[in-house]
Amino acid sequence: MYAPIAVMMIYSFNDSRSRTTQWKGFTLKWYFKLFEDSQILKALQTTLIVALVSAVIATVIGTLAAIGISRMGKKLKSAVMGVTYLPVLNPDIVTGISLMILFVFLRIKLGKYSLLLSHIAFNIPYVIISVLPKFTQLNKSVYEVALDLGATPQYAYRKVVLPEIMPGIITGFLLSVTLSVDDFVISFFTAGTGATNLSIYIYSAISKKYNPSINALSTIMFVVIFTLLLVINSRNNKDDKKIKGDIAQ
Repeated sequence: MYAPIAVMMIYSFNDSRSRTTQWKGFTLKWYFKLFEDSQILKALQTTLIVALVSAVIATVIGTLAAIGISRMGKKLKSAVMGVTYLPVLNPDIVTGISLMILFVFLRIKLGKYSLLLSHIAFNIPYVIISVLPKFTQLNKSVYEVALDLGATPQYAYRKVVLPEIMPGIITGFLLSVTLSVDDFVISFFTAGTGATNLSIYIYSAISKKYNPSINALSTIMFVVIFTLLLVINSRNNKDDKKIKGDIAQ
């Protein structure tokens, strides 16, 4: 499954400009030309802004939603979680078309703002799924003790609950950034002509004229996303070990 990616990464250092697999020597020029291309840099800027802003907003909304869901009754919680899982299980093309129709219906011009709103929308469920399990693992008596000692609900949440669920919040944020950078289908339908992120730029570039710098760009994207996933998995493993240690004690 990773063989095509490995081939692409190898040929990002190939001196040949053609699509053929002929090796003409090792070079770094495509990486240098990558950062000389103004269109690629503009697409990169749009991607990073949308990814970071949407991740921050989705993390705040998703965390608040997780707090509310954790305090719901069993039946209502099951119903809300069923709705929460729908965007995750729904095919991206259905979500992309639905959001595009919604923006047109609301007379929202397709561009950077519609792209940002769509990324916030599909990131929120992933944040909820990341944060909610931390409430299940949380010792509720600690919060109640803080209230008994005179802390206000807001202070108790900020000083007691928030530090306990912070690993889930960070995981949700990193996952949102990763998904935003990686997304193409939803971005393609909601960006219109007013915004171009890296995934849309790469699709347009390879469909018109082959540019070896795309190999270099894709390699960098893969390495960055792969690193983020390693960080997420590492945090989850540490949290699991911590929980098992607490249970053992």
